[in-house]
Amino acid sequence: MRLSLFIAITLLSTVRCFSQDIDKMINTTEVERIEKILSADDMQGRKTFTPGIDKAADFIAGEFSKTKLKFFGENKTWFQEFSMIKTKALQSTLLLDNDTIPAANYFVNTTEASIEYTSMEGLEIVSIKKDDDYSKIVQSLLESNKNLLILVDTAHAAKFKRLKSFGNRARFSSPYHQILILTPITAPNYFELHVKNECTGQKLKNIVGVLPGKGKKNEYVVFSGHYDHLGIGKPNASQDSIYNGANDDAAGTTAVIMLAKYFSALKEKNERTIIFVAFTAEEIGGYGSKYFSKQLDPDQVVAMFNIEMIGTESKWGTNSAYITGYEKSDMGKILQANLADSKFHFEPDPYPAQNLFYRSDNATLAALGVPAHTISTSKMDSEKYYHTQGDEIQTLDMNNMAEIMKAIAISSKSIISGKETPSRVEKK
Repeated sequence: MRLSLFIAITLLSTVRCFSQDIDKMINTTEVERIEKILSADDMQGRKTFTPGIDKAADFIAGEFSKTKLKFFGENKTWFQEFSMIKTKALQSTLLLDNDTIPAANYFVNTTEASIEYTSMEGLEIVSIKKDDDYSKIVQSLLESNKNLLILVDTAHAAKFKRLKSFGNRARFSSPYHQILILTPITAPNYFELHVKNECTGQKLKNIVGVLPGKGKKNEYVVFSGHYDHLGIGKPNASQDSIYNGANDDAAGTTAVIMLAKYFSALKEKNERTIIFVAFTAEEIGGYGSKYFSKQLDPDQVVAMFNIEMIGTESKWGTNSAYITGYEKSDMGKILQANLADSKFHFEPDPYPAQNLFYRSDNATLAALGVPAHTISTSKMDSEKYYHTQGDEIQTLDMNNMAEIMKAIAISSKSIISGKETPSRVEKK
């Protein structure tokens, strides 16, 4: 009885110490300090390829420097740099059968300086029909390693127009190109294309820090969030011109910084290697996470905690969040089991129709089989300030943000310690 009582007291003391430690390290004051800097006006909305996002990157790197983290791989700094190509059409002409197609009705996805066709030879022809899921199909086609001629039914004119508006985005360099034409024609007899582009290289950077594991150092657990946002737009009657992105996703980036500090300060040994990464270019196509994912063997990534928009209350109120793709692995069940004595609870994604599991920076690794999930509280059916200039720090709940970060830290402990391994996601 004395031995049992001693063990019970010891365990209770350990839990209390752990709770006190986490409350000291992840607190509202520090959360607010970091969030306030990242979402400040002088960050200019953290748009890719602007001085504002470079300033944010320097700040995040400075916070990583206060930890015991190491640089990632062969990197000599906190920055994981990579290049993309931006093209600007100087001259473009397209003929389909007997008609010259207006520029508004075709789009050439390429990073090449020139393209010349006088026939359809060398092109694979694909049709997107009236009743097809345009958004789902076109995304995979644009990322394929093929030269494609894609004939899009005019029923998709509105979505095609939105794609055109993103046509001058930077892309990874690729020898392949995809030509999309808005047309009722499904079996053309003649095709001709002449394109000349101005190509400009542009640099981007993720910020990455590593806490090496002990017994299972070649097994990785990733904590991530994206630090880019939308930049500066036009002011309106009630708001200024800056898209501060306090919730999207300065909140997630703040969580990554706080978790990096917390885990690097723990005396307990993490058996698995932990990688903390702030992604760039999520808002223009998830290019930061796509590049990062290519630098890892997905079979070595045990779990990914992607943190996106945790600044507002979830539909269940405070002390709660949802996990996208909850049903695709048992990671959510593991996290909730580790919170058995907590008031906090994780829930399955309540917005399945929005396909959130493949809309954030977890998507690339998830498609490769990694139990990579996004944790969020954003009410995607009614989030008032989503992608508006009103997404500012005063709209966020700092106390609840801190509690979510604590819950993520505590719920991940059995995975980081190597005691539990989430089941894999089915590969796409």
